[in-house]
Amino acid sequence: MAGVIRRLDEVVVNRIAAGEVIQRPANAIKEMIENCLDAKSTSIQVTVKEGGLKLIQIQDNGTGIRKEDLEIVCERFTTSKLQTFADLSAISTYGFRGEALASISHVAHVTITTKTADGKCAYRASYCDGKLKAPAKPCAGNQGTQITVEDLFYNVTTRRKALKSPSEEYSRIVEVVSRYAIHNSGKSFTVKKQGETMADVRTLLNASTVDNIRAVFGNAVSRELIEVGCDDQKLAFNLKGFISNANYSVKKCIFLLFINHRLVESSALKKAIETVYAAYLPKNTHPFLYLSLEIAAHNVDVNVHPTKHEVHFLHEDSIIESVQKHIEGKLLGSNSSRTYFTQTLLPGPSVSSSDVVKPGPSSGSGSSDKLYAHQMVRTDCRAQKLDAFLQPVGRPAPGSKAEVSDTLESEETSGIPTSDQPCDTDMEEMSDKELVAAFEEEPETDTHRDSTPPADPPAKKRPRTSGDVEMKETESESSLTAAAIPRRRVIKLSSVKELRGCITEQTHTGLQEMLQNHSFVGCVNPQWALIQHQTKLYLLNTTKLRSDTTNVLRLIFRICYFFN
Repeated sequence: MAGVIRRLDEVVVNRIAAGEVIQRPANAIKEMIENCLDAKSTSIQVTVKEGGLKLIQIQDNGTGIRKEDLEIVCERFTTSKLQTFADLSAISTYGFRGEALASISHVAHVTITTKTADGKCAYRASYCDGKLKAPAKPCAGNQGTQITVEDLFYNVTTRRKALKSPSEEYSRIVEVVSRYAIHNSGKSFTVKKQGETMADVRTLLNASTVDNIRAVFGNAVSRELIEVGCDDQKLAFNLKGFISNANYSVKKCIFLLFINHRLVESSALKKAIETVYAAYLPKNTHPFLYLSLEIAAHNVDVNVHPTKHEVHFLHEDSIIESVQKHIEGKLLGSNSSRTYFTQTLLPGPSVSSSDVVKPGPSSGSGSSDKLYAHQMVRTDCRAQKLDAFLQPVGRPAPGSKAEVSDTLESEETSGIPTSDQPCDTDMEEMSDKELVAAFEEEPETDTHRDSTPPADPPAKKRPRTSGDVEMKETESESSLTAAAIPRRRVIKLSSVKELRGCITEQTHTGLQEMLQNHSFVGCVNPQWALIQHQTKLYLLNTTKLRSDTTNVLRLIFRICYFFN
């Protein structure tokens, strides 16, 4: 038997339509914020209780609602922004259907208090199921409109149970208000919970877009922004906004898209832009994007979705491709600086839990957390010196330079030096220019050694008194490391002078500057490493560099051994 077709009751129809427009408290606030902006408001305050399910109060300082319009303001398809269907092709306001307040009034208790600029007083009216409960009453009030929504979804039990927790709904409300606050710079937005004095989002009246982004998302985003903007006359669109550079990334993409000042979503545009960022950001990280597209009104179809979070426009693929190319060009031109994260511990064999020795109860709580110098990776030559890796002079490490020097001298003189005698290897620290000046001022003499035995009987080591070496002992040696003691000597030999001059002439200044002032980024593999110098990255063959450096050091050691 065929079913009987009946006309649905008007209350049922309105509640079904309300469920499509108002899906959660954040949708209701979005619709009311758009009404406030259409009313030319410059200050919008939102107060919420229990995630918007118990109370939503939004107040603006706009033009207000006339007393004569209060009777039909909550009926469906009543609006002041549209008269004929032809007006829809050139619509410039947020709302046009006249369903927002009607839908809210069918699933909640609505109270409106409004005052126009030429009104002597404000008027207050209450609504239920789109109808005025009682005639509007005069009352005190500021210019603008205050809308109070109580007990949202009180008559739709299934929808109310399907919503998230109040904290989750409140976070969605904060997200919606924040996005409109960023786009509408020059207008003040405030959102807070009822009973609290501090607002969770607050933007100032004279704040710029960057200031609003800083207020909502923090300084980490605002200092890494790149301004974008282009105007395409052929495709009849204009783009402006801010995007993050390659130094900033988050786990979830933050994409704020406004088309003709409407907060919408576009998965195709989002995917195209993230494809560009994939070449700059680490894997599984995403950028921050705020884009405002202004397309010719006759090319945009806004009547696509009941909540208006989607729009269709002509030449969509061409516009997306143009935006993608513009953003890619901006990222290519903004690579003047990059930030890298380096490891804080030296690589080494993994330590099992059984090998770890737990400190006793007498040990300090902060001793295990201290990071010593020899555990750190030196990525910049100015950040840390090699002195921290050497032992003090009084206790030379086994196999260190000081011990090897003492051993060689002991073999040469067949004696053991005492701590009271000056060390044979102490030298006067001088710069290269001072060394050259010393060569020119003092006469050249041949090296010779004084064979006069020392006056002190216990000491068997002969101190050097030759004219080609000048030695000075620094004070407080016991408090210095082995590398911190000056050990440069003035050798007045023409061969050494010529050798130094030849090396200076053949030195590559650019390569020398890069090796002296580079920053270590990381190892690619056992052979190649990545370093940064100024704004450029270099791939360094560490095997070749180690081989060349070893040959140079071997030559230097042979020369030193020859002169010693």
